[in-house]
Amino acid sequence: MTTAGTRLPEGRYGRSTDESPDRKLMIVGSVLGAVLLVLVGWFAYHYVAGNRISVEIYTFDTSATSVKVHLRGDKDAGVEGYCTVRSQSEDGAEVGRADFRFAAATTDIDEVVTLRTTARATTAELLGCHVG
Repeated sequence: MTTAGTRLPEGRYGRSTDESPDRKLMIVGSVLGAVLLVLVGWFAYHYVAGNRISVEIYTFDTSATSVKVHLRGDKDAGVEGYCTVRSQSEDGAEVGRADFRFAAATTDIDEVVTLRTTARATTAELLGCHVG
């Protein structure tokens, strides 16, 4: 008794899997995947290492109608930005909020700014700094 060969008859079942048209599709998919990976990396790098402003409240002094806030920090040269400061009263109600801008030429920030309040404030809080 003989065993049947593992080779298929020529032309009966179409192309063999070695000559699959999916190979072109896999190459195109790999190239597009690599391009997408490069783009995501580029955006991530610019998000993390992009323009930055790093400021903190050094001290603050409250009065009946305002809060003097001493801001210290640094930022990248050529970047305009602003920081938002708010103040709350003893019961936790917000009594003042303002944005303070920094010029593009400044790299070291060491400024005392005055935040006007609607009632006596007990705190000064830096909500964040942004480029723009």
